[in-house]
Amino acid sequence: MNKKSISVEKTDAVEYMRSFLTEEEKTVLDFQTKLICQFIEARKKQGISQRKLAELTEMKQPSIAKIEKEVTCPQINTLIKLLLPLGKTLAVVPIEK
Repeated sequence: MNKKSISVEKTDAVEYMRSFLTEEEKTVLDFQTKLICQFIEARKKQGISQRKLAELTEMKQPSIAKIEKEVTCPQINTLIKLLLPLGKTLAVVPIEK
């Protein structure tokens, strides 16, 4: 099985699971995914590896990997802890439509 077929299968599985969610639950998941993507982008833009960020935050690299893969959902204080070394923070802003 090649990467493309695995990606398609994963996408199909995700869409199947999403079909059981309410619109509100889908919106929450979409916001969560967007936030994690922005976090990853900020980390990579600064050339900071997961390992280096783990050192800076006194967290374990596998924990950061799980957050980035959305295997776990971090608490707000954990997100802030990860964002601070990147010069970022969380904010309450209007929803883009």
